[in-house]
Amino acid sequence: MKLTVVIPTLKEEANIAVCLDAFAPFRDCVETIVVDNDSPDRTREIAAERGARMFVQGPERCAQRNCGWRAASSEYVMFVDADMIVPPATMREILAALDARDAPDALYVPETRVGAGLRIRARNFERGFYDGTCIDGLRVIRRAFLERVGGFDEELVACEDWDLDRRLLAAGARTAITSGALLHNEARQDLGRFLRKKAYYATSVAAYRRKWHDDETCRRQFGLGYRFFGVFVENGKWKRLLHHPLLAFVMYFERVLVGFTYLLNR
Repeated sequence: MKLTVVIPTLKEEANIAVCLDAFAPFRDCVETIVVDNDSPDRTREIAAERGARMFVQGPERCAQRNCGWRAASSEYVMFVDADMIVPPATMREILAALDARDAPDALYVPETRVGAGLRIRARNFERGFYDGTCIDGLRVIRRAFLERVGGFDEELVACEDWDLDRRLLAAGARTAITSGALLHNEARQDLGRFLRKKAYYATSVAAYRRKWHDDETCRRQFGLGYRFFGVFVENGKWKRLLHHPLLAFVMYFERVLVGFTYLLNR
């Protein structure tokens, strides 16, 4: 096997089948591992029917993901959520990159939100500014590097992906970014649900910031200067804001709401 896909789940019976079915055409070189947090619904049953290796682990995503990659039999591990779909073209691009003579140690894979309405369009617009920055997260990682840095820090509930990225980069991991994206289904995530999710994670952000002594990277990830302005204007990206003023307005409106949610719940 070249690649193991690790999917943490909790009550994902509505999403897991579609997520796993996307990997079916690649089963000769891709294995799937589902690590379920003791879901009371049919998540595990559906995943088992589709040939995924099953584990039960909790209480948070870090422990689930660590369980998954440690059980992996492949050289590389890809982390996705159950509400994500990897299109065939993106999957082929990932596998080709991993097979190359100068294969990277880790890959960023852009995301495209799936859903209707202006807000989803604005979130896709926003996400495009983050690719390959300190606000992005590596999604495909060489297993040897996960072993070298110890995987995810299970003491962290929030920002665990940023924390892992920083340790991987410090260990010398060579990275690349795919041109193809994966699809993230946010059709059911209205603004209220989105902000409640942000509030939940806001309470745990302090642990990540303490771990990294609130250094320059932390200030870029959470500070007003970079998170609200710098990431959107660097490297000529400001031109996109001018070309799409309505999307920029909706994006900034939501950014402000997220900022207030963080301040009220940290």
